Parts: sequence; C-alpha cells; structure tokens
Amino acid sequence: MDRPALEAACGDRLGGARFAGLWVAGSLAGLHAPSVAIVGTRAPSDDGRRRARALAEGLARAGVCIVSGLALGVDGAAHEGALAAGAPTIGVLGGGHAHFFPQRHRELGARMIAAGGAVVSPFAPDVEPRPWQFLARNAVIAALVDAVVVIEAATRSGALNTASHAGDAGVPVLALPGDIDHAKSAGCNALIRDGATLVRGVEDVLAALPLPLAPPPRRTPPAARIDDPPEVRRLLAAIAAGARDADTLLARLALPPHEVLGLLGELEIAGRLVHGTQGYALV
Repeated sequence: MDRPALEAACGDRLGGARFAGLWVAGSLAGLHAPSVAIVGTRAPSDDGRRRARALAEGLARAGVCIVSGLALGVDGAAHEGALAAGAPTIGVLGGGHAHFFPQRHRELGARMIAAGGAVVSPFAPDVEPRPWQFLARNAVIAALVDAVVVIEAATRSGALNTASHAGDAGVPVLALPGDIDHAKSAGCNALIRDGATLVRGVEDVLAALPLPLAPPPRRTPPAARIDDPPEVRRLLAAIAAGARDADTLLARLALPPHEVLGLLGELEIAGRLVHGTQGYALV
C-alpha cells in the first residue's frame, strides 16, 4: 500500500507521522468492516488475557475487524479471539517483516494471514525493530480503526500511546476498568476518569462505533459448544427455555449467585448473550 492509498485508508489520522506506505502480507479486506483496536499490557493478568480474548471474539462474531500490535499479552489474546470467531484480524509490526518481532508470534501471524487477515508494517521488510518504531506503529494502529479499547495498561505504556493517537484524531477511546490497587489497571482507570468510555461488554464497544453493523447471525438455541463446561450448558439451556432474569436463573440452576453472575458476565463479554429490557437473550 503506497502513501496515497495509506492516506485514503486513514484520512488525516496519521497526523505528523511520516511513512512511505504500508508493507502488507495478507489481505486488508477486513478493514471494509468497522474495525476496533484492542491493546494493553504485554504481561496481563489471567483475567485480563481472558477478557481481551473474549471481547475480541464477541466483536468479531458481530462483524468487527480486530486490529492490534501482535505483541505478547493483550495484543496476542485479541488476535486469538478474532481467529476463534473465524474472522480476519490485522496486526501491525514495529519493524520490518524480515525481522518479525516478537518471534514467538510469527506462527500467530501466519495463522492470521491464512484466515484472511494481514500482518502489516509501516517499515520496509529489512528494517530491524527499534523502541521508537513501536510508538510510530501505535499511530498506524489508531489510524486504521474506528475505536480503540484498552485492557490492562499501566500509567506509562504503549497502549496509552495508541489511545493518545486515537484521541488526537477523534477516534473513540474505550477502556476496561480494573481494581484501583492494581498497577496494571491504573492506565485504564485514568482513561475513564479523563473521559474514555467504560467497557462492560461487547455492546458498549458496538455502541461507540460510528458505522452501522449488520446484525450477527442468529444461533439456534441453546448455542452451547462442545467444549462448554456443564454449568454453561445448563445456563444457556435455561435461557433458551425462557428464563430471562437473574433471579429465575439462580432458582433454576441452584448455583451460588456469584458463579451465575460471573458466567452471565463472561458470556455477555464474549458476545454470546445480550442483556436488554426483556432480560437475557441468546445471540
């Protein structure tokens, strides 16, 4: 993709960044759909990693193209979530393709390309990655998307740099809140304090997108998967049978309230449930 094509794709979002173009391995066709960047720390908690993957999978099932930086941690979990949904996902490198970094994600990049997505870089293939280049990479991520979601980020992090580029370009910034005593949540909590949209699940992200989305395909209830644990199967079956509110579900499942509410939250983040005026419903 040459500079004119890059400008056509990104409008004026690149600001003062100076790139000759994008080197592309794979297909950028996914960007015809609304796109969301999911970024965060390279060393997330288990919960942060799980939420990044679940949110990406839910958004991808709703027709969103997931973009991230192919880094370890939250970035990789986001790409994996999109792949789990069978959707294309796009990763942006901080160096040239011939010096793929991190090497541990080279195989992930190959799977992304095979799934119809792409691995791109604003740097020529023979350019070795340097620290400053990842800040430039973040500008490209922000330029390619319609919204940026931050999951687990310290007060100084590349994810906040991406969010800053997005904010400067008028791209919506969203963040998943976290424990106020958790250093890896400090950046997200600060973003929310300063005006970023708080993310509770897929619906919050979809509501921030400026472009209409085609409704996701309807599943046949109870929408259970072969690898779902028994309690998830029971929960989905209860909702399919007409149990729509939390009190009814608690009575039917005979599970501890915190366990049922936790499962409902996880399934909603994953895009498998929605919660509206009529209660919970399968997607």
